[in-house]
Amino acid sequence: MRNYDSLVADALTRVNEIMPWDLSRMLGEGAQPILLDVREPAEFALLHLRHSINVPRGVLEQSCEWDYDETVPALAAGREQEVVVICRTGKRSALAADVMLLMGFSNVVSLKTGVRGWIDYEQALVAGDGGGLDADAADALLVSQLQPEQRKPRR
Repeated sequence: MRNYDSLVADALTRVNEIMPWDLSRMLGEGAQPILLDVREPAEFALLHLRHSINVPRGVLEQSCEWDYDETVPALAAGREQEVVVICRTGKRSALAADVMLLMGFSNVVSLKTGVRGWIDYEQALVAGDGGGLDADAADALLVSQLQPEQRKPRR
């Protein structure tokens, strides 16, 4: 039986990843990739990379195509553009990048370590109110909210 981590590992056999310092360098050199954040809207509202767009994984495929309520023109027209897919830790972004490759996107990568790695590298983030957010405040927003009933039962 496949599980989440094995699906991610499989996707990573096809998806290229970049590290936060690679993205920081690219942006510093003037590159303008589509920064695609595939976290849920509530996660994005807490904090995100400046100039990123939010398209949750659940509507990704429709967002990449014309003629859907979820269509995001920058994506539907951007199959040749450089796309950096972002999530919290780099797992959802790997799965999303894999789907985008299947859909014909030719220059898509996943941000390894996700927003958490971006924070660890002490890069700027935007808070929900549009203001800046320092690494400590950002890190506090990403503390796991795992509940006891969500843990694997012990045998």
